[in-house]
Amino acid sequence: MTHEIEIFGIELTVNEVAFTIGGWSVYWYGIIIGVGCLLALLYGMKYAPRYNLDRDRMLDVVIVTIPVAVLCARLYYCIFTNETGDRIDSVREFFGIGSGAGFSGLAIYGAVIGAFICGAVMCLIRKVKILDMFDIASVGFTIGQAVGRWGNFVNQEAYGTVTGSTWWGMTSEVTRRDPDIYSAGGGLVHPCFLYESIWCLIGFIILNHISKKRTFSGQIFLLYGMWYGFGRFFIESIRTDQLTLGSGNLPISMLVSAIAFIVCGILYLILLRKAKTSSEALPYEAMFSEQMEEEADALEEGDSVAADEEAEADQAEVVNKEKEETPSEEVKEE
Repeated sequence: MTHEIEIFGIELTVNEVAFTIGGWSVYWYGIIIGVGCLLALLYGMKYAPRYNLDRDRMLDVVIVTIPVAVLCARLYYCIFTNETGDRIDSVREFFGIGSGAGFSGLAIYGAVIGAFICGAVMCLIRKVKILDMFDIASVGFTIGQAVGRWGNFVNQEAYGTVTGSTWWGMTSEVTRRDPDIYSAGGGLVHPCFLYESIWCLIGFIILNHISKKRTFSGQIFLLYGMWYGFGRFFIESIRTDQLTLGSGNLPISMLVSAIAFIVCGILYLILLRKAKTSSEALPYEAMFSEQMEEEADALEEGDSVAADEEAEADQAEVVNKEKEETPSEEVKEE
C-alpha cells in the first residue's frame, strides 16, 4: 500500500512494501524493526565489559529473548485489541498467515515485558548477572524504539489528535479517513511516532552517559522505566489508536506507564540512598583503619624507645658496679 503523506509541509510518497521476492512481500516495518534490533545488539556487544558482562553469555541471552519479545508484543496487542472487537480466532490469524498483511499488530510494552521476563530466566540459565543485563538491555531498548517508531510512520499509524495548526503535524489518506479525526473537523494530526522516537533518542544519550559511572547494578534499568514511562504516558494521552483495558476507555499503555514510572522511581530512590550510604561508609572505614595502623606504629615505636632506655639503664648500672669493685690508684700507693 502506498501513502501520500504531508508532514511539516513536506510531501512524501511512501510504500509499505520495500521489495518482493517471489510471492513474498518484505515490508519496511519489518526492516526498520530489524535495524533497531541490530543497532541495539551492536551496542551491547561493544559495551558489554562496561556492564561487567561476558559477550558470549550475553549473546546467548539475546538470541533467545528477541523472538520471545516479538511474540509477546503480538500477544499483548491481540489481548487488548480483542476488547475493541478485533478478535483473533485462530493461530493462523495470530501469525497473520494468509491475511496478506503478514505478522502485523505489535505493542512495544508487550515486547519490553516479555524481554525482561525471558531475559531474567536466560540469565539464570547462563549464569549472567540479571541487573547488569537489564541495564545494558535498557539502553538497547531506547535505540531500538527510537529507530523502530519510524516503522509506524511508513504504516501511517501511532498518530494523535488534531493539532489545530496549519503547519505543525501530519496528514495522509489514512488520517483523513479516521472517524476520530473526521469528527474533530480534520486537519493535521500529532506525529506521535516522531515524538516517541525523539524522546527515546534523548533517553539513549542520557542513559548511555550515566552508564559510564553507574552507582549500582539496576540503575540504568530503573532510569529507563522512569524515563520511558513518563514520556509515553503523555504521548499516549493524545493518540487515537489507544489499546484499552476491559470494556472501558482506560488506555492500558497509560496505566502501564504510570505504574512503571512510580515503581521504578521509588526503587531508584531506595537503592540510590543505599548505594550512597555504602560509599560514605568506605572512606570512614579506610580512615579508621589508617588511624589504627598509626596507633599501632606509635605503640611499636614507644616500645622500642622504652626498650632502648631500659637497655641503657642496665648498661649504666653494670658500669657503676664495676667502678665500685675496682680499688682506686690512691689506695694502691699507700
